[in-house]
Amino acid sequence: MKVLITGGAGFIGSTIASAFAERGVTPVVLDSLVTGRPEFTEGKIFYQGDIGDGALVDRIFAEHPDITAAVHCAALIVVPDSMADPARYYRVNLTRTLDFADHLRRNRCDRMVFASTAGMYRPSEDLSVTEASELDPQNPYTRSKAMAETALRDMAAAYGLRVVSLRYLNPIGADPRLRTGLQSSKPTHALGKMIESYESGVAFRITGVDWPTRDGTAIRDYIHVWDIARAFVAAVDRFDAIVPPARAADAPPAYQVVNLGTGDGTTVRELVDAFREVVGDDFEVEEAPARPGDVVGAFVDPAKAWEVLRWKPEFTIGDAIRHSLQWAERRRRLDVVA
Repeated sequence: MKVLITGGAGFIGSTIASAFAERGVTPVVLDSLVTGRPEFTEGKIFYQGDIGDGALVDRIFAEHPDITAAVHCAALIVVPDSMADPARYYRVNLTRTLDFADHLRRNRCDRMVFASTAGMYRPSEDLSVTEASELDPQNPYTRSKAMAETALRDMAAAYGLRVVSLRYLNPIGADPRLRTGLQSSKPTHALGKMIESYESGVAFRITGVDWPTRDGTAIRDYIHVWDIARAFVAAVDRFDAIVPPARAADAPPAYQVVNLGTGDGTTVRELVDAFREVVGDDFEVEEAPARPGDVVGAFVDPAKAWEVLRWKPEFTIGDAIRHSLQWAERRRRLDVVA
């Protein structure tokens, strides 16, 4: 059995590929290497190219007719970049996704697991989101994902394509065996900034301490990237149960959304406390006002993921911090060798 993974040389896609390989499923990686790292494809079946290249996708299926599903992770994901160049984000995240879905249909592959974002929801008063939460994407990145989902939903209804969309918020950590991790040496999320502050010996700034959360600091739903990878494997394993191939009148829709999350999130202060448990109490922190554009955040109710995927996060925030620190050191060595 094989699974086609687009964006399989990126942070999440490469981790998903390793998780499938450990389950005895052969990953076939398609990546343009615009943001992916070539070393993340070592030991895997790899095709370099664009997901919109129909001839290339046709060749992949011709050479690997035992591909049973596609995991679509290829996307641009940096919110500030999407605001500076929205056309590029719509072109890659929306148009290319539609092209790729057409290529799958032509090759009689009707199973797609789509990597999406829970950032498109409007949080409730308690800052949680569920699959029933109102959609309110706030930037071109999340809007491009929401638009792609709308188009895929229509294609599923019309053409027999079946799609499971997994929406999540803040992947952190690294492959526990340190085969892959974040490509960027300067990630912009809070944990990345903590690691940067720790390594440079300067105080980490908590920006905003009067948000309506349990300790006044912003909240995020951090999930270890290996737990996310496990969810993608589970989605493929249970695909036909989630979206049955027989389209009876009472069958569930051919497009299903499943949120991945922790159920309570992590505040910035809680992340600091977890970081200190790993690196020691001498990690310095200072408080500062919220910056323009900062938001209180949200967390995901994962009840449906447990019901349909039999999935819950297994790694702790502390695990993710340790793996992130170990990967940062390994990435430096890899970059020196390169």
